[in-house]
Amino acid sequence: MRLKSALWVAAYLRRCHVEGVFAVVRRRGAEEAGAVFVRISRLDGTSDLFGPAPQSAFDAPPGVERMFSAGLAEQPAPDAAVDAYLVREVKFDPDVWIIEVEDRAGRNFLDLVAG
Repeated sequence: MRLKSALWVAAYLRRCHVEGVFAVVRRRGAEEAGAVFVRISRLDGTSDLFGPAPQSAFDAPPGVERMFSAGLAEQPAPDAAVDAYLVREVKFDPDVWIIEVEDRAGRNFLDLVAG
């Protein structure tokens, strides 16, 4: 059984706060199974963006609920490019969650798929 998006987001926010990193829900999506996008603002006009990794791209290790991959080829990308990408995602799927994290070092605390 997959963890509900709302519960995963709450746990992720807690993890960020435990690490001393500010994180907020910028857009609330579907409670049960909304896709989650995580924006890491580097506070210099650029951000990293991570979204759900395609299910065919990985075999999740035991205990890993969700995997993420880079949303844009350029990481970090200009904030304007990240904003435009997220606007397109919301138009495509209005159930998405957007989490914003502020960390100059770009730490994300996510399980990432390389590539």
